[in-house]
Amino acid sequence: MLRKIGRLFVIKTRFEAYLIIYALALGAMTRGAHYTLEYPGWGGYLLFAATAGAVFLGGAKILDAIRYEQDAKVREETERAD
Repeated sequence: MLRKIGRLFVIKTRFEAYLIIYALALGAMTRGAHYTLEYPGWGGYLLFAATAGAVFLGGAKILDAIRYEQDAKVREETERAD
């Protein structure tokens, strides 16, 4: 039963990854907008840029990890076939 629940939290496809990255970006941009209000001037804009940069880096890592897992699965299947 725990394994079935655990599978819900595994990103299996690129579409799921894009949905998660979108949700992260939405939250980060909201937080960044609050930063510009709390810290007027360059400080707020730098924090806003940092939140956006974090989403770019995290999203790239998620997409790379999915590609790596899919390639590993293909390699494993071809090794079994041989």
